[in-house]
Amino acid sequence: MSADEPAETFESVDWDETGSRFSTLSRRDRGAIASLALVAAAFGYDYHLLSADRPTLTWPIRWNVTQLDWLFIVTLLALLFYVAVPLYSNRRLTAHYWAEFRKNSLAVVSLVYLAAVFLVGVVGPIFLSKPQLALAQSHQPPVYTAVNAAVPVNCLGDVASGMCHGTWAHPLGTTSDGKDVLVLVVYGMQVSMKVGLISTLLVVTIGTTVGTVAAYAGGLVDEVLMRYVDVQLVFPAFFLYLLLNYLFGGSLFMFIVIFGLTGWGSMARLVRSEALQRSEEAYITAADSAGAGTLYVIRRHLVPNVSNSVITAATLLIPGFILFEAALSFLSLGDPTVPSWGQVIAAGRSDLGTAWWVSTLPGLFLFTTILAFNFVGDALRDALDPRQET
Repeated sequence: MSADEPAETFESVDWDETGSRFSTLSRRDRGAIASLALVAAAFGYDYHLLSADRPTLTWPIRWNVTQLDWLFIVTLLALLFYVAVPLYSNRRLTAHYWAEFRKNSLAVVSLVYLAAVFLVGVVGPIFLSKPQLALAQSHQPPVYTAVNAAVPVNCLGDVASGMCHGTWAHPLGTTSDGKDVLVLVVYGMQVSMKVGLISTLLVVTIGTTVGTVAAYAGGLVDEVLMRYVDVQLVFPAFFLYLLLNYLFGGSLFMFIVIFGLTGWGSMARLVRSEALQRSEEAYITAADSAGAGTLYVIRRHLVPNVSNSVITAATLLIPGFILFEAALSFLSLGDPTVPSWGQVIAAGRSDLGTAWWVSTLPGLFLFTTILAFNFVGDALRDALDPRQET
């Protein structure tokens, strides 16, 4: 702003315009919209111009992007623009939160573990081929362990004193049909991250929107939205999933759509409760008195001030979705085309006496991932919510 231009004050802002014009969006919002537009253009090119048997990318890697991959890309963009960017922009506040968070040493270790699972799960399947059947390599033990040499069909490691020892060719061993357990675990990481993050993004987005609108609008709008939430909370989404699973077969995309679009009722109630308290604050009253539009107040004041509670709740939603998907896969109600942890655990339950690693190792990763998310969620609640006592 030059010296000749008048300074813009709170009272001089035209609040009737701030809620609707694109020019009032922040650079972060514009970047997010532009990125989503590029993703939408790429999606249209993939599904309307490329043939079904032609991969989306052929260089530097060969990658056929699926519908679930497109949703995951959108989720990663949302995390980038609305989690990573705000943390980077508000370094002083981020340093304060980190100082509070790292007081919980288990949460710090859990965060490092989850970051490793996320990176390996996202990058690993791009470079690793899907597990292939290899019956001649069935029941190979993990490295540094040994089983009776009569159990493996063809021991690939050293045989000593009648015992077959594991080999680095299959560090975590193989299943009864010769699939590499390490590769299955890595693919399971990707499945868990997709299910947890995409489903949670849908729940957070819809629940936050409904909760803030209901709290700020009040009256008939609040009554209609909350009565709909009451109906949705008793809606049998699980039975709907079973019906569609029977009619069309299980798929991760269907799981995410059904439970992501029907599981936001509790989030909406939580956000509404927080937003009702914030609506009585002085800055909301001042914005209303100055003529601020409804969308502007919700987007600029209510949503940022309920975000701490939303983030904490989201970290506890993610493990719930991961565990639910694993349970359905264990019961053969999941997607049979993707090697999720629950599916691998179910495949090895009949071989626990001779090949304990098939079910145990994926189960261990599932357990530690769920536990890590809970540790991180508890620490975030203590760090982000000043009303919590340490």
